[in-house]
Formats: sequence, C-alpha cells, structure tokens
Amino acid sequence: MTGKPSSAETAFKVFNYSFLGIVAFLMIYPFWELLIVSVSPAVEASKTGLKLIPRGFTLEAYRMVFESKSIGIGYFNSIFRTVVGTSITVFLCFCTAYPLAKKVLPARNAFTIYYLIPMFFGGGLIPNFLLIKSLGLLDTIWALIIPSLLSTFQILIMRNFIMSLPESLEESALVDGASFFMILLRIIIPLSMPIFATVALWEAVAHWNAWFDAMIYTRSNHNVVLQLLLRRVLIEHNNEGITDSLQGDEGIVTKTMEAATVLVTIGPVVLMYPFLQKYFIKGVLVGSLKG
Repeated sequence: MTGKPSSAETAFKVFNYSFLGIVAFLMIYPFWELLIVSVSPAVEASKTGLKLIPRGFTLEAYRMVFESKSIGIGYFNSIFRTVVGTSITVFLCFCTAYPLAKKVLPARNAFTIYYLIPMFFGGGLIPNFLLIKSLGLLDTIWALIIPSLLSTFQILIMRNFIMSLPESLEESALVDGASFFMILLRIIIPLSMPIFATVALWEAVAHWNAWFDAMIYTRSNHNVVLQLLLRRVLIEHNNEGITDSLQGDEGIVTKTMEAATVLVTIGPVVLMYPFLQKYFIKGVLVGSLKG
C-alpha cells in the first residue's frame, strides 16, 4: 500500500503537469487559431489578439476553397505524387537494402560507399534542371516523382532494420526446405512492416509538403500541386484560380481563405499519422541502432 505523497512529489507533479500543459497549448493553439479564423466572419477574422472561441460562424471560406477547380487539380496531383512516389520508393529502397544487409554479398562495403557518395555530394540545381529537361520530363508530374525515387538515407535505415532480424529464422527456414524467395515473402517482408511504415510515412510527408521542385519543373496549371497553390495564397497573396471574385475587403477575405486552405492542405497527413504511429516508433528505433 503506497503512502501519502510527499510535498516534494506533489510540487513536482504540479510543475510537470503545468509545464506539459503549456507546451501542449503552444503546439495546439496555432492549429486552433487557424480553425477559428477559417470559420469566422470576415470582420472578426481581421481582428488581432488571441482567438479562443469563434465569434460568429460561416463556412464561406471552405465553400470557396472546395468549389475551386485549382484546389481539385492540386489535390489530385498531390495525392498521385504521394501515393505513386512513396510506393515506388519503398519498393526500390527495400530491393536495394535487402542485398546490402547480407554479409555474403560480394563487395558489400564498396556498394554501401557507392550509395553514400550522392548523400553528401550533388550536382546542384542547374545540372538537375538540365537533366530533367534532357529527359523530356519538364512540365510533367513525373519530374516530381522520378528524381527522388531512391533515397540513400532510407536505404540505410532499411538495411539496418533487416540486419537486426535474427539470422536463425532464415537458417531454420532453409533447413525446412524453403527457398530464398519464399523466405523473403514469408519471413523478411512480414517482419519488415514497421520499417515499411516508417519509410512510407517519411516519404509521404516529404512528397506532400514539397513545393520547390514543382515551382522549378512545372509550368502549366494542370500539373500544379497543392503545396505550390498554397504558397501562392500565403506568400504571394494571390487568389487567382481559387476564386474569381472577392466580396468586400480583399485582404480580409484572403485571411479566412488562407486559414481554410492551410487546414485543407494539412488534413491528410494529420489523419494518416495515427494509423502508422505504432509502426513508426518501432521502425525508427530499430532501424537507427544497428550499423
């Protein structure tokens, strides 16, 4: 039976909970303010100060955002880029990491160094642009996917995770008559699901948030991605393509639309993370330890 907590323990708990509460508030409040601004009338959205509760309610900003053709095109391109790019990257990185994890691979260290070189040295923006142009990928959605299909960092994380798996599992399967391909399908891949989820989450977030390569490699509006459209709204304050007409004060309406656009943009990533969290933590811990 535990005794009554001492005054020092009580003081520590009060301080700990207060500190964590303040940190949580600082993390959550920016998103909460965006939500309040996005559903507030134009006059209320223009006022300064803390916005803890909405004074008035309207979904006009969301209506304008979802009725925009540019938002629909940006969503489709961003989802296509994220799903296709992430899937191919996870597949290619695993196909590269699995052989590198095997000690029987000839010149394994040389191959590892070969993959490490581009991680620290690159040609720069101009050579990359000229390469994309010479390949005929300029102003296509594939210019945003193909250059980042293989990541050295993800390969190393996957390799370290596979190396952490007990070798006795494969040896037992070989003794039982299983082929190397069967071992890969029935043992290695199922056990590697945590690292698949980890790499997939990293790549999905990177693809979803990327805008600079889209600004460099794409020109036409039918290839625009959501983050590039968001940049135009937030930085350039350009609502062209999102709404053809602004009623009232343009600056005020832009503020509500900025908040609504940001929330619509970050929604998929925020909703995806809870489903991958349990795999994400395990994959990061195991994949980063064994070298």
